[in-house]
Amino acid sequence: MILGIGTDLANIERIEGTIARFGERFLNRVFTEREQAKAHSRPRAIAATYAKRWAAKEACSKALGTGLRMGISWKDMAVSNLRSGQPVMKVTGWAAERLAAMTPPGHEAVIHVTLTDDHPWAQAFVLIEARPLPAEKLGHAEKPGPA
Repeated sequence: MILGIGTDLANIERIEGTIARFGERFLNRVFTEREQAKAHSRPRAIAATYAKRWAAKEACSKALGTGLRMGISWKDMAVSNLRSGQPVMKVTGWAAERLAAMTPPGHEAVIHVTLTDDHPWAQAFVLIEARPLPAEKLGHAEKPGPA
């Protein structure tokens, strides 16, 4: 079942200007070390990489039903990539508490995220799904199969 959905559109040039104006103060407030390393590993797309992650954090906060208030910190939501390049979202702190509170008993929450950019825009969609836990994770004994 879908627990939440969020989207955001960010202007890459606005993010680039914010980085130019506030530098590390802005980057360290909003992005994890891993997110910063990813952006700086792409020298031709630093601002676009940050803009996509900014949009993902905004979209995640919307999917959590809070927006960026009620105690969520920017760094409570972090985007990384699998080896395949697929982006994934991990939540910690208050965002993780909110996610746990909105997840029904007997289910696990799965956060899906997709990112794209086409200068000057970066966009993200976040969908939070509740999947039923398998019986073995619920502590139930498996039913024996046919003999």
